[in-house]
Amino acid sequence: MTTLANPDVTIRGAASPAEQGERSRRTDMRIPTPAGPNAYGGQRQPMREDLARAAQLAQAAEDHARERQHPKGKLTARERLDLLFDSGTFQEIGRFAGGNINKGVPGAAVITGFGEVWGRKVAVYAQDFSVQGGSMGVAEGNKICHLMDMALEMKVPIVAIVDSGGARIQEGVAALTQYGRIFRKTCQASGFVPQISLILGPCAGGAVYCPALTDFIIMTKENSYMFVTGPDVVKAATGEKISMEDLGGGTVHNSVSGVAHYLGEDEPDAIDYARTVLAYLPSSSDEQPPVYAYSSGHAEDVAARRIGTIVPVNDRQPYDVVDVIHCIADYGEFVQVQELYAQSAVVGFACLAGHPVGIVANQPCVNAGSLDVNSSEKVARFVRMCDAFNLPVVTLVDVPGYKPGSDQEHAGIIRRGAKVIYAYGNAQVPMVTVILRKAFGGAYIVMGSKAIGADLNYAWPHSQIAVLGAQGAVNIIHRKELRRAREDGEEAAEKLRAKLVADYEATTVNANLSQEIGQIDAMIDPEQTRDVLINSLATLRTKKRQRLTGKNHGNQPM
Repeated sequence: MTTLANPDVTIRGAASPAEQGERSRRTDMRIPTPAGPNAYGGQRQPMREDLARAAQLAQAAEDHARERQHPKGKLTARERLDLLFDSGTFQEIGRFAGGNINKGVPGAAVITGFGEVWGRKVAVYAQDFSVQGGSMGVAEGNKICHLMDMALEMKVPIVAIVDSGGARIQEGVAALTQYGRIFRKTCQASGFVPQISLILGPCAGGAVYCPALTDFIIMTKENSYMFVTGPDVVKAATGEKISMEDLGGGTVHNSVSGVAHYLGEDEPDAIDYARTVLAYLPSSSDEQPPVYAYSSGHAEDVAARRIGTIVPVNDRQPYDVVDVIHCIADYGEFVQVQELYAQSAVVGFACLAGHPVGIVANQPCVNAGSLDVNSSEKVARFVRMCDAFNLPVVTLVDVPGYKPGSDQEHAGIIRRGAKVIYAYGNAQVPMVTVILRKAFGGAYIVMGSKAIGADLNYAWPHSQIAVLGAQGAVNIIHRKELRRAREDGEEAAEKLRAKLVADYEATTVNANLSQEIGQIDAMIDPEQTRDVLINSLATLRTKKRQRLTGKNHGNQPM
């Protein structure tokens, strides 16, 4: 698991079974000590019988949860909360709401409350599969909606831990209605406070749209499922036989559908990633991201010298752009988002001189870094999230264009590719772009160009910026000359082509024209990249948002 870019803080990793047991023991509700002399020489207040009964009921419920969850390789809801929050900070609300203490009913199938993550307040609701399969009923819906109302008033992030069999059939439409209420609350919170969904069990039917509306969905390799209709319904309706894992498991939604943003090895790893993401985000859109202590050293000088050796001059030779990001980020730490999906684009979080930023980059080692329908949506969604929560966007460009082909056209590259334009064109956070090697055609414009709204744009010395790459441009512009040259033989045609390509690169493809018309602010040496980014973001730190029109909202391509 990636560590947080803060020398004073280490992100907590997976706990050993012994540590988990100790944590669960700390969170157990103990029966109050009987009346007797206290530390001050007086008498303890007599314990009411119903209080003792409640405490015993709570203890029995947690014991029952462990018996149900542990054999499946799953933690209980309270053990999950202990991993999520800083030690000793969780404060539960509505512990027995929906229950009946006298009849031995411990409460609703969801735990709600507040705790601290990295010392900052966070709201949480955790479904408890050991109580009626974690199903959603009226009591559960009331608890969740009350928690979300409080979170909005307090302006704190909301984490949902999902492990549920769906709507409670016994309560009929009244149970379904609760999902509608939660949908509406989630939409109200969208873009105002960060929302993270941890899928640590089944999530089926209409319930899947609760996490789908949140900013991040985190799943695990095992025991984590999301689908609108389960395998049995699919078989009855279509005759297709498919397992839960192949239909809606964590691997499928992280690598194929793009529904999820991280695939955890296990529950502690998934929860640790949620803590990591929260470390880079502000508590609400009204605040700025947190700032971490940082001091530069010899490692930055080594990384600066190395960065110039990563990118080949040959624009057709692949390389891993993540290596470039490691050289730029504080301590080389980069937290990827949707790492397994649409891999021709890379997005994620890093810190520059202690300040969190969102990084967007083309990945030349996958489809040459071209934009397709999936990577376009991946980039657009991430940029929109950064803009919502005041994270500056750093864009590293090495893009040959949009991916060509009938499959892309039929999949909606026009509509879905336009989402990148909408995201960058509407973003008002500081945006700095660096062209590492090439930027061609419409993809150059949409990837954080100055024309679309970036504040400061830079290019490396050998970068190429043009409507089309030299080879393709020569084939179109000089097709007649090349046709006549072929009459003298293929060798003559290739010699002419090479000369025309060299001339085109010297006069058109290089970044000089972009500098001359003000679309590139400066050529920078690769070794300067990190310092230039830090200084540029420092200059832009006081940038203010502006409401340019009185419209209700835009109508972005969906």
